[in-house]
Amino acid sequence: MKIALIVLLCLVLVLAVGITATIGWRPFIGPRSRPLTSRVFERTPERLTRGKYLVEGVTPCMVCHSPHDWTKHDAPVVPGMEGAGQDMSIIAGLPGQVVAPNLTPDPETGAGNWSDDALARAIREGIGHDGRTLFPMMPYQNFHDLQDEDLASIIVYLRTLPAVRNPLPASAIIFPVKYLIRSVPEPLTSPVPAPDLYNQAKQGAYLVKMAGCADCHTPQAQGQPLAGMDFAGGQNFEGPWGKVATSNLTPDPSGIPYYDEALFVQTMRTGSVKARSLNQIMPWHFFRNMTDDNLKAIFAYMKTLKPVKHLVDNTEPATLCKIDKTMHGGGDKN
Repeated sequence: MKIALIVLLCLVLVLAVGITATIGWRPFIGPRSRPLTSRVFERTPERLTRGKYLVEGVTPCMVCHSPHDWTKHDAPVVPGMEGAGQDMSIIAGLPGQVVAPNLTPDPETGAGNWSDDALARAIREGIGHDGRTLFPMMPYQNFHDLQDEDLASIIVYLRTLPAVRNPLPASAIIFPVKYLIRSVPEPLTSPVPAPDLYNQAKQGAYLVKMAGCADCHTPQAQGQPLAGMDFAGGQNFEGPWGKVATSNLTPDPSGIPYYDEALFVQTMRTGSVKARSLNQIMPWHFFRNMTDDNLKAIFAYMKTLKPVKHLVDNTEPATLCKIDKTMHGGGDKN
């Protein structure tokens, strides 16, 4: 009995150390979360204008939270369904059913009964109005750095969307992912000031993070970005738009060193690189609403990216890439 007890205690100790050193205890005890407050963001014309610009041009809110006609090059939002939510199961390979909820003020199927702070907590901290952990496809890790005024502006604008009744199923993430994602949320208990935007590239870095460019254009393994492969492309997206791998955006010869500022702005406005059309899963149809100054700032930041050799060519057959271990066009040339 003594020997058995000692062995059991040793196993428990090893298990405890192993959990602490790997996934941590959050999957078992729940996510970090703060209590909701009664704060309300003042509705001002300036915030409404800024919020409209951010939601319709910079952040990918309506890319996920609105149904689209994916058969068209500009993937227009279904008329009358702006912000009404979308079942993201249209994307192949997700760990279960991921649903971007209805953000319109409909009280039954939308966000009409959610407080301003519930929206704020969901956007920047990854905790839903009902206390659950949001699947990190919702880019709250990027929005963690969203300055307070921009956050307020987004929420003020969302409150003005026409209410749309659109019942959607709840997200149902598979085991063990639904528990592992509990480690991701980080509460915010202090103000987030405006970032240092003293030069064009700094402005671009902020916009790129809010737009989530790296989320798609950085290859991943088991949901985590590959080290040293920032913006090097290769993520596969399969859905109604077909199957396409994201491009290498770095200035390496295998990326886009031939882009200049004018070509970049034109591409974001038209969804075409000269005669080649971008796939509609690339949300140029929202980014085209950015000002020239903001697009130029993004390009200034992109020029500072580290060159990464990684050929991704959707015009070639999909072959195994030894770098990111996935199948994409030109993969065997890496």
